Amino acid sequence: MAVRPVLRMGDPVLLQVAKPVEHFDTPELRALLQDMKDTMAALNGAGIAAPQIGTSLQVVIFGVGKNPRYPQAEEVPYTELINPVLEPQTDAMEDGWEGCLSVPGMRGVVPRYTKLRYRGFDPQGRPIDRTVEGFHARVVQHEVDHLHGILYPMRIRDLRNFGFNEALFPGQQLVDD
Repeated sequence: MAVRPVLRMGDPVLLQVAKPVEHFDTPELRALLQDMKDTMAALNGAGIAAPQIGTSLQVVIFGVGKNPRYPQAEEVPYTELINPVLEPQTDAMEDGWEGCLSVPGMRGVVPRYTKLRYRGFDPQGRPIDRTVEGFHARVVQHEVDHLHGILYPMRIRDLRNFGFNEALFPGQQLVDD
């Protein structure tokens, strides 16, 4: 389909609560998912949410195979998740560096639950129900935040751990998530 422009922090669409998808397995939903997949692949992202490409619907995709950008991260299966609900499975949280296609060129340390259950639907309306931890849990939380109008800088507890990639990680080539 198409690689779409990614909205940047400050765009009002990114601050909205996205609307639930009401109709599954439609040409419009398939086209949106293909555009999201094309955009994520073109930018080497770990995930992307529909609001990031200007569509305020509760749709996220994510997935990470063996990737030089995430050498220590476990693989995350490619998933198209619609109308997600997250349920932390522990009170334990872990700080980790995050970036975002909507906040290009920057990184910040964000606390996330270490284990969670997510539920929702696939594009055909079939239920998805998974309990995950580690990097998989972090990616899901980051993407689902976009559906609630939250960008990762809003979750940073200490702004000394937020800045431009080249200042934080001199000499390293980092790409936005």
